[in-house]
Amino acid sequence: MTAGQVLLLFLAGIGAGLSGSIAGLASLFSYPALLAVGLPATSANVTNTVALLFNSVGSVTGSRPELTGLGPMVRRFAVLSVVGGAAGAGLLLVTPDGGFEKIVPFLVGGASVVLLASPWIRTAAAEGPRRDGPWVLAAMTAVAVYGGYFGAAAGVLLLALLSISQPLTLLQSNAVKNVLLGLANGVAAIGFALFGDVVWTAVLPLAAGLLIGGWTGPAIARRVPTTLLRAGIAIAGLGLAVKLFADAW
Repeated sequence: MTAGQVLLLFLAGIGAGLSGSIAGLASLFSYPALLAVGLPATSANVTNTVALLFNSVGSVTGSRPELTGLGPMVRRFAVLSVVGGAAGAGLLLVTPDGGFEKIVPFLVGGASVVLLASPWIRTAAAEGPRRDGPWVLAAMTAVAVYGGYFGAAAGVLLLALLSISQPLTLLQSNAVKNVLLGLANGVAAIGFALFGDVVWTAVLPLAAGLLIGGWTGPAIARRVPTTLLRAGIAIAGLGLAVKLFADAW
């Protein structure tokens, strides 16, 4: 890789870390950057998943205070996250060549719409009655599968699901979300490292940027209106979805 490509991935990693900590859409920055340096779509996705593992480690480490006393709940959903993440990774690995390029514009566009709607989703979740049962387990598994397959805005979906079904504060829901998505992403990353076309020279600068962006994101979020940032990121995501659709179709 050239010095310019390494710098691009490093800066994209910072943007992805910031976006992930503020709005839950880290892949909006990291995935297109990998495409920009010449990686095919599927290779870019598996490389992105491996790099995002570093962001998950930082998020879970920072969430330890909120996780106090929540061990039984985390363990209850952990197996679903691992199984779902493995299934999503396997689904990606068996997707025919060229198929992922046609699917990803809809994933990015859908994630952007979910991000735009996240304030209303969270409000509805907070105001509605909390319900637990088999549908929650099924939904948890579905989100984990999506997280292993691509994952953009999976955090938004899981945070809403936890808010609806569990007696948690927003900070606790976010902490549990970090663990469960970290597990889904981690098992997918292991699968991709063993069987996928991971470009390790791209992982290193992207991961370094993710560590910096993920660490500084919360401090920036305290000083900048998150509603404006969320809207800007979502609109950029819709624009990217249109571009990817035009390229693939």
